[in-house]
Amino acid sequence: MRKLLWWLIAGSTGGPNRAKIILALHQRPYNANQLSEVLNLNYKTIRHHIKVLEENNVITSPGKRKYGEMYFLTDKMEENFDTFQGIWGELKVD
Repeated sequence: MRKLLWWLIAGSTGGPNRAKIILALHQRPYNANQLSEVLNLNYKTIRHHIKVLEENNVITSPGKRKYGEMYFLTDKMEENFDTFQGIWGELKVD
């Protein structure tokens, strides 16, 4: 999981936005529109990063791909949240 998180967070220009989504979802579940508002990011940007995070089993949604579905961190991501925080701290990104 550590290598995957390094790739997702530090390995591309979208990493900081993905990290912000992970941090937000660690606090509570959100839907894409709420994340867009809370993080002050474009809705399409949020949707793109949600797709990447879902494909890599970092976040999940119990819904059936409908508007307003809520997103949560996967159990595996919750178990590795300390690893994520260490990576995020090393990057020193606001």
